[in-house]
Order: sequence, then structure tokens, then C-alpha cells
Amino acid sequence: MRIFRFSAALALAAAVPALAQTPVQVVAVPQLSTPKNETTSAGYTGTIARQVADTITADLRSTGDLVPLGPDRLRVYSYPEATAPSFSYYRTTGAKAVVTGYVQARPDGRITVACYVHDIKGVRELARKGFVVPPSEWKRAAHRCSDAVYSELTGRPGSFDTRIAYVAESGPRTALVKRVAVMAGDGSEHRFVTAGDSTVLSPRLSPDGDSLAYVSFTGGRPHVRLVDLESGQDRAIAPEGAPSFAPRFSPEGRRLLFSMAIGGNTDIYIIDLDAPPASLRRLTTVPGVDTAPSFSPDGSQILFESDRSGTQQLYVMRADGSDARRVSFGQGRYGSPAWSPDGELIAFTRIGLDGLRIGVMSPTGRDERIVTSGPDDQSPSWAASGRDLLFQRTVNGLSSLHTVSVSGGVPRRLSTPQGASDPDWAGGTQ
Repeated sequence: MRIFRFSAALALAAAVPALAQTPVQVVAVPQLSTPKNETTSAGYTGTIARQVADTITADLRSTGDLVPLGPDRLRVYSYPEATAPSFSYYRTTGAKAVVTGYVQARPDGRITVACYVHDIKGVRELARKGFVVPPSEWKRAAHRCSDAVYSELTGRPGSFDTRIAYVAESGPRTALVKRVAVMAGDGSEHRFVTAGDSTVLSPRLSPDGDSLAYVSFTGGRPHVRLVDLESGQDRAIAPEGAPSFAPRFSPEGRRLLFSMAIGGNTDIYIIDLDAPPASLRRLTTVPGVDTAPSFSPDGSQILFESDRSGTQQLYVMRADGSDARRVSFGQGRYGSPAWSPDGELIAFTRIGLDGLRIGVMSPTGRDERIVTSGPDDQSPSWAASGRDLLFQRTVNGLSSLHTVSVSGGVPRRLSTPQGASDPDWAGGTQ
């Protein structure tokens, strides 16, 4: 039995190609325990404990960095073993780490979901996380456990406890109904944010995923609005009277970049969300169209697209609008830029003779690589891990969401109830 489990673990690891910076690790994920199998509004705690383990297993399997041995391959352990696992048993599996934990009902109707990451060889605890949530939110707690496991074992942020915003499209192509929609990173918890009574564009989530900026055509003119996703409170952000569009939050979430067209020129502006409208500041003044701004992770620089050189290209400037410099010099035009979470890369849409492609390059413009095959791929957005991109692909006039590794490969389609465009991927708290 020991030989079989060890061989199975090695076979699983061999089936997933190791990435250059992170050797593939086998991780044991047995069913979580429960001190007492009690009923909750989402089912018995024992059932939820199994569902949490299944979710963690699925999350880790999707990464390519970690190979999970799920509950079906491992024995169920007792509640005390959640914090003191039998390391001798897990050594027989060939795993390097084990994820344990428990689900416990609370007197106030909520549940505690606790998870622990252990180094099997070193016989030590690496990390622990605990979340008190309504029973209906057990899956989000499971994703947050997955983030903790991934972060501890790879040294990079996880992308499981995330939100995706996009424009949901329905109806005939000649009269598309467009609504802002939000869902969890795995496609669950889907809901619509706007009613569909006016066209919407560019939904952009705040870093904590609790609020969202978007462009509304209510009244016939595009203008930037901000909505609180919990309360539903929705308000205009940009001054009235001038078209505004292309919003993007600052890294700390308290400021908003956007473009505004005044007097025949389109420039980038920034506003403090907690301050009066007088906090609005203009950052660019060069004739032309400056739009699609994106902060660097440390907030010191802004990436944007502009036609100031005669064609649509990418530029980087200081956060105060000074020292703008062009960074794209390849074949074609460049747009919809986005800075990676670690600041090492920028993603973009390249528009050329071969159509629209998603690519990445360094912030200086070096090492450009195209990672999708098109012919109509656009609007890239980064995963929190910095390893994957979410983008819009349009085929025969129908748009859908896909993810692709920054190293390339075959994109994976994300399931949405309707057509989907203009995505944004944000969140990931631990």
C-alpha cells in the first residue's frame, strides 16, 4: 500500500510539467474534520468539511504548481489530528505537505473553517488560517484556505478568493443588452450589478473587491460611476458635462484614475474617492487621446495608451503625470494595458495585420511576447498570482472570457450565463 501511494504521487507530479521557478510539489488534502457533526443552514458540518477539502483540491490542481492528493486517496482523521497530524502516515503518500483543518458550528449560527499547512518532512506547522463565516459562505472560506496553501508553498499570492467583473451581453447583436456582472473567480456566486436599461463598459473592481467603478451611458453620454457591491449604493464620480471613461483604482483603493474628454482633447485625471470633487487633478496635457490608465503596484507610475505619436501606443509616466515615455515599439498598435501584480510585466492588446492578440512585455518595453492566437483577443486582466491572464475572445461576433498562462499555452474558457466581454480580475485576501 505504501509503494502504491508513493508511486501514484510521483505519477501525478510527473504528469504536470514543472515551471522554471517552482518545482511541482505533491500536497495531501484529506477531508477536514469536525468536532461534532451538527446541522447548519448549509448542511451538516461533516458534509461541509468534505466540500471544503474537495474545493481546495480542485483549486490546487488548477495551478500546475501543486499536485493535490484529494480526500478520496486519504483516510479521514479525528478532530485532534487537525492540529497534530500523523506525519508518519502522510510520509507514505509521497506528499511534501499536508493540509488539515476543521469545520465547527457556532452558537450564533455561523461556522468556523480552520485550515493548517504542515511540512511533512520537517514535522512542523507552516501556516494556519481561520475564518468565521455564514454557512452559505463556506466555499469562499475554502478558497481563502487554498490561497494560504498556495502562498506558503510557492511564495506567490493565490488567486482563488477573487472576484471577476465583466460586461454580460444578451439579445441580438443589433440590440445587445449590456449589464455589469460580478462572480467569484471559479464562476460561482454570479449576480448582475446593473439592470441593463443603459449600455455599460469597463467594470473595474477595487483591490478588496468590495466596490466597482464602471462607465454608464445613462443620459446618452458616457460617465464614470462607483457602486458599493454590498449596499448597492451607486453614484457618479466624474464631473457632469464631459464624457468620462476608462476607470481604474489605485493600489490602495482610495483614488480613481479615468479619462475625460474636454475641448477636443482626452486626458487622464485622478480623484480622491473620499474627498470632495475639488480633489480632481489632470495628469496629462499633451494633444491627443490619453486613456486606459493603470497604476504600477507601488503606485509610483502610471501605464496608459496614447496616440500622441500618431498611432496608438503604450506609455509610462510618473504618478504625478511627469516624465512620460513611450514603451511599445513593435509591429502594430497597442492598447488596454495592465500592470502585473509584482510589477515585472505589463499586459496589453496588440492590434496588427493578424488581428488582436494578448501579449506581455517588461515595463521598459523589452522582451515582448504574444501569448494568444487571436484573431480577436483583447482586454487582458491579471490574476493575483501574476501567472495567468483573463481576457475577452470574440468569435463570429460572440464574446466570452478565457484565461491563459503568461508563458502561453491553450486558453481555458470560463463559463458565464451569457456572452461576456471587458473582464476585470481582482481580490484575494488572506
